Amino acid sequence: MRQRNRVLKTVSTLTMVMAMLIVAACGNNSSSESTNEGKASEPLKKVKIQLKWVPQAQFAGIFVAKEKGFYEQEGLDVEIVPGGPDVVIEQQVVNGAADIGVTSFDSLLVNRDNGLPLVSVAQILQKSSYRFVADKSSGIDSPEKMKGKKVGMWTGSQQFQVLAFMERNGLDPQKDVELVKQGFTMDQFFNKQLDVAISTIYNEYHVVLESGVKPEDLFVYDFEDAGVGMLEDTLVVKEDWLKNNRDTAVKAIRATMKGWNYAIANQDESVDIVMKAVTEGSTTKEHQTTMLMEMAKLVKPDGFTDAQVGSFVDDAVQRTVDISMKYGLIKAAPDLSKAIDKTILADAEKS
Repeated sequence: MRQRNRVLKTVSTLTMVMAMLIVAACGNNSSSESTNEGKASEPLKKVKIQLKWVPQAQFAGIFVAKEKGFYEQEGLDVEIVPGGPDVVIEQQVVNGAADIGVTSFDSLLVNRDNGLPLVSVAQILQKSSYRFVADKSSGIDSPEKMKGKKVGMWTGSQQFQVLAFMERNGLDPQKDVELVKQGFTMDQFFNKQLDVAISTIYNEYHVVLESGVKPEDLFVYDFEDAGVGMLEDTLVVKEDWLKNNRDTAVKAIRATMKGWNYAIANQDESVDIVMKAVTEGSTTKEHQTTMLMEMAKLVKPDGFTDAQVGSFVDDAVQRTVDISMKYGLIKAAPDLSKAIDKTILADAEKS
């Protein structure tokens, strides 16, 4: 009888121990689940990226980073804000309507020269996209033969690359050529109102080809080859925002550069992503495919590694500053240590 009681007590004790272990285990699981739920429910940091123009493959890296979840992986909820002819990127960023803006590097210099507290945190285009084009029937087979001709020029800071190109080739832009204000189309070129038109290699140049003109029927002059290329698309932020949101900036740049590297390596898929964002009927998949192909060469030139995408090349930066100074685009030499923050990209590459 005593032995039976001892057995019953032992069983009872074991039962109690097992029950306690089960309760503890449940408690641990509940705590773990609660912790995981807490992480999952942690709100994403909202960031607005302002484009310098309407959605197109010029900004493929940004659209890809959002579509593929690269921003979300960094804890960011990114809103991509389209630009347009009436949108002043720098004002959008300074006023807080956007956190990060895509503008040209020379425009950054101008706005800093005018007192706006902006800083660039990544340089997207490494080479100038500008090209002069002339029909072969014009006989303009060298820059010198532009003398006496009607030459297209966009307004804004872009005009200074044109002036630098002329002077580099021994032409006085005030006397030797007739500079004509060119719209952001190639209509004046098609209508023979221009002998030489300004274009970007990723857009207007291919508009000409898409009209049926063959490459061999054109004379093309590359501003980069002429040694007067100025840096274009760059990512800018407000100084105060960067000071207070440095970690967010690092995450945003890391995801954006990852987006560009992915877009360059997977161009067909990336064009499909871009096409989801464009205004219906405003462009074609074929045109966006060509645009991304050309953008890839400017964002990641031969010899560039994935880690170098978005970096600042000192020679190109200084050339942009020199041209801006020479033609009065800016009044004083900029303090590049304040105009550029190279540490954001460097920290983005560390992890």
